[in-house]
Amino acid sequence: TGKSVPYLDALFTATTSVCVTGLVTLPTVSTWSLFGQIVILVLIQIGGLGFIAIVSGLMILLTRRMGIAHKLLIQDAFNLNTMEGLSKFIRNVLLGTLFIEALGAALCMTVFVPQFGTRGIWISVFHSISAFCNAGIDIFAENSLCDYATNPIINTVTSALIILGGIGYIVWWDVLRVVRSGAIKKGHFWCHLTLHSKIAIAASAILIFGGGLLILLCEFNNPATIGDMSFFDKIQVSFFQSVTTRTAGFASVPQENLRDTTSVISMAMMLVGGSPVGTAGGIKTVTLAVLIASAISTVKGKSEVGM
Repeated sequence: TGKSVPYLDALFTATTSVCVTGLVTLPTVSTWSLFGQIVILVLIQIGGLGFIAIVSGLMILLTRRMGIAHKLLIQDAFNLNTMEGLSKFIRNVLLGTLFIEALGAALCMTVFVPQFGTRGIWISVFHSISAFCNAGIDIFAENSLCDYATNPIINTVTSALIILGGIGYIVWWDVLRVVRSGAIKKGHFWCHLTLHSKIAIAASAILIFGGGLLILLCEFNNPATIGDMSFFDKIQVSFFQSVTTRTAGFASVPQENLRDTTSVISMAMMLVGGSPVGTAGGIKTVTLAVLIASAISTVKGKSEVGM
């Protein structure tokens, strides 16, 4: 509209973008110009990947050698067991991120381009990056994804991006390693995964599907959310709510209309969040699993924790 935005709101928007929280004081779609949206998207990408990954990627791009201090910093930031192949690891993280975000944007274009025309391309790119980085910020409506609550493409693509971003890069490469080894054909896929990947995948699956089931049961007859939807739509909206509350911040139903029980479930899932070395926040799935295993071992009188 030509009016200036108060600096405090601009500062809040910059902070929430870098920290990928999804909280906003002003509607993103109607407040910011194209330039403002580009700045927000760049901050989201930096916040999702992490400053260390971005700086390391720039150093690799500029063919600068990394010193031992920098390698130790990367090893600690990504929770790696060795400093070998760090350049390749960072390169794979950046290329893998760009590939998934590009694929997500292409799939979103099948919905947004017919609706918004050429502007749908920019909306798709923004949404894909925001979803992968678990930022929860969008530029197509002031009510988040409520207008697309029953759209299977947007639900599936957004959920997949959120999960892939939140599961962690270490799990990516471990799964690819097992796939390339041919263990899937032999039926030994799960056995060949590392303990970290097993915990991250199992904990994420339990939280997503278990949370989705609880939300479905709690909101099944709530006319203000999913009560008037078909059974299939109730399932996909409940599943999406379970995925987005853990790490992202998008909403496909008005959150203020959720029942108190559902709100408590959502808060618990937000507290846990995603997995280590991913784009999500929270105390992390692996941390939760270790805490539960430690508690069980203590109750059983064991001196060591077993998974």
